[in-house]
Amino acid sequence: QLFCFRNSDQDEAHPGPSCPAGSYADPNTVAKDGATAPPADMMPVVPGYESLGPYVIPPSDFGPTQPQAPSRAPERRFDIPAITEELAQEAFIKYASSKCCYSSKPAKEMVFTDLQSLNTYRYRLETFTESRTTEWDSEPYNGQVVDGFGVAPAPWSIPVPIPSLFQDCQKAVRVPHTSTVKGCHSCLNLGRSACRRCVNSGRTQCAFCGGMGRTASNRCSPCHGSGMTRCHSCGGVGSITCTTCKGQGKLLCFIKLKITWKNNVYVAVIDKGSGFPVELLDRISGEKLLTDMAPMVYPVVSFPDSSVNAESESAVREHQAQFATTCRILQQRQTIELIPITRVHYVWNEKTHIYFVYGTEHKVYTKDYPVKCCCCSIL
Repeated sequence: QLFCFRNSDQDEAHPGPSCPAGSYADPNTVAKDGATAPPADMMPVVPGYESLGPYVIPPSDFGPTQPQAPSRAPERRFDIPAITEELAQEAFIKYASSKCCYSSKPAKEMVFTDLQSLNTYRYRLETFTESRTTEWDSEPYNGQVVDGFGVAPAPWSIPVPIPSLFQDCQKAVRVPHTSTVKGCHSCLNLGRSACRRCVNSGRTQCAFCGGMGRTASNRCSPCHGSGMTRCHSCGGVGSITCTTCKGQGKLLCFIKLKITWKNNVYVAVIDKGSGFPVELLDRISGEKLLTDMAPMVYPVVSFPDSSVNAESESAVREHQAQFATTCRILQQRQTIELIPITRVHYVWNEKTHIYFVYGTEHKVYTKDYPVKCCCCSIL
């Protein structure tokens, strides 16, 4: 049986601890606060940036199109770890003791009938890619230098340091020579916007009397009987400082280059019909049999289990087809792990049962533990 898990979607990456900060604070990170770019039809056409938007820009240099075959097969160890009856019983007793409703009596009194070591391999291919998109952005104009002269460099010719390999990251940089000053489209160059709470009147309905001007038989004191009070949002002015231009009335507009580094992962677990739920292996450590890293790896061809070779060839071909023409593949890494799984057959109280000891952590899985306490039966 073969179980595959893929994480190859081009979602936006989330900066990790090793991801460097952007070259400037993105004003769009705070909802409804800070500058936003004017409509595209108000912006000039910059040569080389005629089509802006969320679509990735194909790299001008795709790098090596085919991986180089290794000159010789790397040395590999394929030791199959064995588990003793003592270790299997110790793990089972520890498992039973961790369950409040399980009696440890079966784990201590059981008689082993068979221990089977199962060859379970986990193949993983990681493809670390870089993609780029462009869009107009802006910030309030306070008289800063306007870099609007010269030829704007092509998106893929702008040098950006690569962060730590195989870690998702995103960064934004300003494209040189694309800056221009525009009037603020949100406030029509005024620097102030109408207050939405009072609709530009400076006064709102009195919350104390509900606009009636009276409470019971008395005149309302907060509004002096008028039913209206000064708007607390704008202080009675009727307008607020424009959140787009921060009251400046002008915006410094520029093209923003967004760079996304993403680690695309392909995982396959090769299980020989052991009856063990392979989803339990997601957080389990295995023994590394092979680690191969290159700008573009060559499929594994000499592994003793042909299913692993076939899975490697399929994974490498899939990632090349998916990313080679839309992203820049910076590095690939493939690993093969042997996950030790032992299927234990034992007899207790004249009945045969099965449990599994798996991973280097010697965790235990069983569906039918013989004795559970009465509180567990009630539940």
